[in-house]
Amino acid sequence: MADDTEQPEIPSSDGADAIQQAWARERPSTPVGSIGVITRIWWIAKLLTDDRRATMLRLDMDAGTLDLLSTLRRAGPPYRLPPSELARRTLVSPGAVSQRVARCERDGLVRRLRSPEDGRGVLVELTEAGHAEIERTVDDLLTHEEGLLSALTPEQRDQLAGLLKILLADLNRRAGN
Repeated sequence: MADDTEQPEIPSSDGADAIQQAWARERPSTPVGSIGVITRIWWIAKLLTDDRRATMLRLDMDAGTLDLLSTLRRAGPPYRLPPSELARRTLVSPGAVSQRVARCERDGLVRRLRSPEDGRGVLVELTEAGHAEIERTVDDLLTHEEGLLSALTPEQRDQLAGLLKILLADLNRRAGN
């Protein structure tokens, strides 16, 4: 990782460039411009997935638990949401939310409450232990992930975030989401 004072040198070429050049040579009429973006995104996704897995192991936390506890913590006091909202915010199925809630409830990290509005609905609430668990991990995780972006200046990070937001919105639109 580069420190805050030194930006790494931009490589003049990498494996994605070689792939793109080879396809352009072998199939001159095939559009190959996407290779430089898509291939690098795939490679970055693999590296980030592997890094997240290792970091979560080090933090003794699984991804589903982190997702659930983080979503409840970000909801603000009183740190509770209905399961349908948890599913919407975590981008997983209601069945997956139910499994995560059951596991976290068993571990004392969340509790289910009857909705005070109608008495029939259910709310999932972060317990004191769940709050402590997410507080224990979030600073470590996010500080680590800040370091993963140290090769980019703040301006580059903002630009990349904006471009990825545009791409993600378009891909979601194409997928019908």
